[in-house]
Amino acid sequence: MKVEDILHARLHNQLISNHSAKTPAEIISGMVAIQAQDYLGAKWSIGLRYPGLTDSDIDQAIISKSIIRTWPMRGTLHFVSAIDARWMLRLLTPRIISGSAGRHRQLELDEATLNKSMDLLIRAMEGGKQLMRNEVYQILEDNGIPTTGQRGIHIINYLAQKQILCHGVHNEKQATYTLFDEWITESKNIEGEEALAELAYRYFAGHGPATINDFIWWTGLKISDAKNGLNAVKDRLQSFEVNKKIYWTSTNLPDQVKKNSAYLLPGFDEYMLGYADRSLSLDPMFSNRIVPGNNGVFMPTIVINGKVEGTWKRILKTDKVVIEIFPFYKLTASKIKSITKEAKKYGSFLDKTVTLEVR
Repeated sequence: MKVEDILHARLHNQLISNHSAKTPAEIISGMVAIQAQDYLGAKWSIGLRYPGLTDSDIDQAIISKSIIRTWPMRGTLHFVSAIDARWMLRLLTPRIISGSAGRHRQLELDEATLNKSMDLLIRAMEGGKQLMRNEVYQILEDNGIPTTGQRGIHIINYLAQKQILCHGVHNEKQATYTLFDEWITESKNIEGEEALAELAYRYFAGHGPATINDFIWWTGLKISDAKNGLNAVKDRLQSFEVNKKIYWTSTNLPDQVKKNSAYLLPGFDEYMLGYADRSLSLDPMFSNRIVPGNNGVFMPTIVINGKVEGTWKRILKTDKVVIEIFPFYKLTASKIKSITKEAKKYGSFLDKTVTLEVR
């Protein structure tokens, strides 16, 4: 394989150029998880992977509890299939919780405070109640638990990682929180070595070709656990070497994958965030254009033939969306035509007309 083959294979395995999964739950399950701190962007991450899905379809998948938003990896919000949430949290969050101990001490969040918070919120949410963040904070404040200085969000994150809370349905563009055990009614029950193997296979099948370092970074696993997971499924994967790095991917990659396409990806899409090393798809000289000021906020990207060739932003209006594109280089007429086609798909996703403006 060459670098360009890796990129097209990733587009295929990530369901960007290959639309074999048809529902939000199938799409997310095929990729294990989709990063989701940008709620609107994350919904487009799902929608672009099966043309015809709409923004309201993603909302309905959340309402029907087939997908949920929680913190399984790296302390970062992801969409996961509801059936996978429990085993993934059980496998991945103990290390995150342990790593947060120092920050909890700084915030004076001791075990007694966290346990009291848990008891208060369980009582407040029992019976299927969903509370917005300000309502959660008010309950804590009313019972002598300050939420200022990031204490509140750290309490919520901790309780989500302990499988007490998860996100519910968005309310007036705000996140809500609800009880995990009431929201998740069916779970895949695996743990230990079986869970490591499941995670490894599905990552490399859904994100590959990728390296073991990519897998370690993406999951936040210990190096030894990540290697054990990969070793357990090597016979179900194929590997090859490019530029002195070993890449792993599924064995069912077709001989020919779709090429010569343009895509408008949201800022935190897995195509960018799914790997420790992004240099294959993004020329390092443009890194600051993707993450201005290295502030951790990823701009939406224009991807053409697997390479990032610019950024874009949306301006939402009542009945239309304006898409401004900021290419790194002068675009050919054929590339603009391909981008315009993708822009129209985004408009259909939002049920809005589209205006494209080149900057």
